[in-house]
Amino acid sequence: MSDRKRLTAALAVTLSIMTVGIIGAAWSGSLALLADAGHMLTDAMGLVIALVAASLALRPPTMKRTWGFKRAEVIAAAVQALILLSIGVFVLVEAVRRLLSAPEVAHGPMLWFGIAGLAGNIVALAILSSSRSNSFNLRAAFLEVLNDALGSVAVIIGAVVIATTGWTRADAIASLFIGALIVPRTIVLLRDTVHVLLASTPKGLDLREVREHMLSMDHVEDVHDLHAELIATGVPVITGHVVIRNECMRDGHAMEILADLQTCVASHFDIPVGHATFQLETAEHSSRERLVH
Repeated sequence: MSDRKRLTAALAVTLSIMTVGIIGAAWSGSLALLADAGHMLTDAMGLVIALVAASLALRPPTMKRTWGFKRAEVIAAAVQALILLSIGVFVLVEAVRRLLSAPEVAHGPMLWFGIAGLAGNIVALAILSSSRSNSFNLRAAFLEVLNDALGSVAVIIGAVVIATTGWTRADAIASLFIGALIVPRTIVLLRDTVHVLLASTPKGLDLREVREHMLSMDHVEDVHDLHAELIATGVPVITGHVVIRNECMRDGHAMEILADLQTCVASHFDIPVGHATFQLETAEHSSRERLVH
């Protein structure tokens, strides 16, 4: 099943669960159910964004957009994270308010709607689980559905506590748990997407180690202006200026050095970089270039 088909199936399941959750929240007065439904609404929005991004990512590159829309999936994941973070903060604030003044909650509907939500989330998780590492979008979608599933468990536990003890603040406690699930994981996802958008060095790639390894190669005298970033999931790129001996430019050996450099970054390190662009230059050219800059 393709990523788009998985996302479409997960969206259909999520919309169904969300509708059931909203009905259950209105019937029972449970904040935990409402929080879970709000989380599912965010999931649905995120899955729509992910579907659009997945479609855009398939468009070929052009002279205006040389990487096509590959970074669309990163932007989509960042938007999902921002929306989800807002929902999480709202849930936490409302849960604290209800701890101070707990309203009546109908535990019966809360329990059954919680069970229905959990069953739906298990189906969505099964759809997304095998491909969640393929992209930021699928990772974000899987993460949100997993949080929903844990939230449904919290709803069920809260309903059981209210039914057996009559302590209605269990609903607010369950809501706090859902909020605590949402916020930290969302911050991690947001941090990772911002890391990409800021063109930071891909995690797991140590540029100092890369530079040292390049310097150890025959005929390489210096490496400067070395940069690496992640265009999208699985698309790291690296660029740099490599100073080689003067005679390598004259005897045609430069092309062999360039091939060795590209093979090095594509196979020697834990993060293989298939897109490598190196400018080969002599020490004299490098000195003039640095004077200009």
